[in-house]
Amino acid sequence: MTLIELKQLLDATGYPVAYSHFNEPENTPFITYLVTYSPHFHADNKVYHKINSIDIELYTSKKDLQAEKTLEDLLDEHDLPYEPYEEYIESERVFKKTYEVRLY
Repeated sequence: MTLIELKQLLDATGYPVAYSHFNEPENTPFITYLVTYSPHFHADNKVYHKINSIDIELYTSKKDLQAEKTLEDLLDEHDLPYEPYEEYIESERVFKKTYEVRLY
């Protein structure tokens, strides 16, 4: 899956989606995604297989199980395994649930 395809997949949630951040304040829930690193597979002195590790972040004003389910169902439907973790950002008064995904 490419980043363009991932963006289209995330758009299917119906929530606003942006790479890295929004330029203007956004109402929750919303999603951002970012390539955090690229542990490519190397062979014969070249990149043999490209891999992108991506953090997909779901921001909500309260614990929103339906928003989480919507995103997780889409990831599951498209066979994208993920590692989730969450935190509360006190200064922003939002919950951030991060899904670490690898695109091969």
